[in-house]
Amino acid sequence: MDFSVTWFAAWFGERVVFWIPFVLSLSVHEYAHARAASWFGDNTAESQGRLTLDPFSHIDLVGTLALPLLGVPIGWARPVPVNPANFRGGGDGRLAMLLTAAAGPLSNVLIALGCTAMIAVLGALAPGLVTGAFGGVLASTVVLNVALALFNLLPIPPLDGSRVVDWLCPDWLRPLWSALYARAGLGIALVLIVPVLLGLDLGGWARALGQGLIDLAL
Repeated sequence: MDFSVTWFAAWFGERVVFWIPFVLSLSVHEYAHARAASWFGDNTAESQGRLTLDPFSHIDLVGTLALPLLGVPIGWARPVPVNPANFRGGGDGRLAMLLTAAAGPLSNVLIALGCTAMIAVLGALAPGLVTGAFGGVLASTVVLNVALALFNLLPIPPLDGSRVVDWLCPDWLRPLWSALYARAGLGIALVLIVPVLLGLDLGGWARALGQGLIDLAL
């Protein structure tokens, strides 16, 4: 077989092994947002077919397909639509919006902990599986979900962490915060560009924390 074909098959195989848990993790993340919003009375996501774990309902052609499969270390799913005006209980809905936003990263933390528990069980009952391909997928899923949780908790619009700032923001700062929120795209650009310029490896923190969980399991 031609070397280039062999190389491409190996390269693409690695991308797919990463992509499958990536897509499933994003689907759970978006489903968690939709489910939390539904609990608080907003059925916007459900009415648009987003209250589901079906990955095809959450895929973004660029963020979920093109970039991850090309090996670019960033991606996203289609954001779940949420209308705070539909939340029950009156008020401005900021607390319900905070909890709805927090549901996404929380789901990733639970996935990471669940995979860590599976590694611990396999390590005790079938060590060969832990050192094999299946164990590698579990370990990658742990690190991936730690990264998703940490990234989404950054207090920068439109990431989930910005909802914490929105909830805590005093009224006298709200006009400034609203102006910043309107420039959400700039915030994401800064998150991606500034660490590179400063030589910071944000992914390294996620890998270290994820590996720490795996080490505890073993």
